[in-house]
Amino acid sequence: MNAFQIVVVSLLALLAVITVRTAIAGRARKRVTIFWMLVWLTGAAATIWPNITRDVARKLGIGRGTDLVLYCSVLLLVTGLFYVYTRLRNMDRTMTLLVRELAIERARAAALQATALGHVQDAPDQRREQEHQPVR
Repeated sequence: MNAFQIVVVSLLALLAVITVRTAIAGRARKRVTIFWMLVWLTGAAATIWPNITRDVARKLGIGRGTDLVLYCSVLLLVTGLFYVYTRLRNMDRTMTLLVRELAIERARAAALQATALGHVQDAPDQRREQEHQPVR
C-alpha cells in the first residue's frame, strides 16, 4: 500500500469506529448504521484494490472505475440531500404546529387569568366568533 491508501483506509476505519460508537450509544438507527458501514467498507475495498472499481465499471458499461466512483458519489450526495430536505420540511411543519398550539394555549390561559381577576375582556376565541357573526 502507498501513503495515500494508508491515509484513506485509516480515515475510513476511523469513520467506521465513530459509526459503531454512535450506534452503540443509541443515536443512530440500525439500518442507517449498516448503510454507513457498507459505504466505509466499500470505500476501503476500492482504495486497497482499485482494480475492482475498473472491473465493476466495465461490467456496467462505464469506461473507467473513476467514473463509477464519481457517479456513485453524486448519487449518494443527491439522495442524502433529498433525505435531509424532507426531514427538515417535516421538522418545520411539526414546529409550526407546536408553536401554534402553544400560542393558543397561552392565549386561553391569559383569558382565563383575566376573567379570574375580574377583567371584562372576552376570551380570544369568543372575540373571533363575534367578529364572524352576521350583524342583525
